[in-house]
Amino acid sequence: MTLGLMGKKIGMTQVFDDNGLAVPVTVVQLGDNIVTETKTKEKNGYSAVQVGGFKIQEKKLNKPEQGVFKKRELPALKPLKEYRVDDTAAYKVGDAITADSVIKVGMKIDVRGRSIGKGFQGRIKRHNQGRGPMGHGSKFHRSMGSIGAGTTPGRVMRGLAMPGHMGDEMVCTRHLKVVKIDAEKGLVLVKGAVPGCDGGTVIITPSRTKWN
Repeated sequence: MTLGLMGKKIGMTQVFDDNGLAVPVTVVQLGDNIVTETKTKEKNGYSAVQVGGFKIQEKKLNKPEQGVFKKRELPALKPLKEYRVDDTAAYKVGDAITADSVIKVGMKIDVRGRSIGKGFQGRIKRHNQGRGPMGHGSKFHRSMGSIGAGTTPGRVMRGLAMPGHMGDEMVCTRHLKVVKIDAEKGLVLVKGAVPGCDGGTVIITPSRTKWN
């Protein structure tokens, strides 16, 4: 396992590659990514590094949370994310995780974020199902239709695709390509779209694939 990076999705734009082709990219502003705690197998039963994403106002944390950061002489950070690693000896509390230590230009990454909430949606938009004829006289346009037989099984089967709340859930987009890293401004340009709205928090981790 390896570390990841937390950042905020700024929006989408395009850049031009060496061949002059326009590449659609999502711009991610990296957070502070400060190590707040290390966990070892001897003490905690597993080996991991806890990282704080962004510096926030101290008043936005409760008293126990404020006490933890004061004890470690760290600024108030949120959110906190744990990454499983094989060895925590290389990481010390207070160190900042840089982009170059986790990702490189051209490598494949996975980006996790909370998808945009769409509210209550029907089966066509939510599950990409088809509809009936829209002509005059058709009694079946965008309705559900049958949701199961009457006598057997005599109930609605679990997991049936039905209307309901859509979006606002954690989504992972895999195998996106890192186009550019601006270390001075703390920006990462990722080819394609990533989950979430502009300003939403995203987590970048290297894809666990052969080409990396």
